[in-house]
Amino acid sequence: MRKVEVVPYDSRWRQDFEAESQRISEVLVGNIVAVHHIGSTSIPGIYAKPVIDVMAEVEEITRVDEQSPALVSLGYEAMGEYGIPGRRYFRKETPEGIRTHHLHIFEADSVQVKSHLLYRDYELAHSDDANRYSDLKRQLAAAYPTDIDGYMDGKDGFIKAMDQRAAQWHMSGRRV
Repeated sequence: MRKVEVVPYDSRWRQDFEAESQRISEVLVGNIVAVHHIGSTSIPGIYAKPVIDVMAEVEEITRVDEQSPALVSLGYEAMGEYGIPGRRYFRKETPEGIRTHHLHIFEADSVQVKSHLLYRDYELAHSDDANRYSDLKRQLAAAYPTDIDGYMDGKDGFIKAMDQRAAQWHMSGRRV
């Protein structure tokens, strides 16, 4: 059972992402296209679970299976597609069992990559919606302190609505 915890934004998250991005790029050499900071830790000023979400774009997703032992050597646990076809998902924890990173790997320019980046960029450009998301996460963490499924289910409708807003924003040409 994991405690559901959201904390105020920490500027060290960006530095942590940068360091982890470098390590990931080194072990995925020859396949890596780009590494992105996604999720709430990439949005300055909002509350987040203190877990860095990293998304890597690669040339060939099947090559990641061959490169997986190198990611395991960095402390990641390989989880396969983990419910999203075409993804390779990894998670990292401290020796004490505290989750520190999620790594989502997709082929470059996939629908999933575009969706994650659009959501992040929308939140960065729309602080009111980002702050509403922050408030929702705080409320859900208080309501479901030991129920990650309840917490995630509580965010689902908001995230879907923001996905739609982000798509409309993108289609209107107002991307920053």
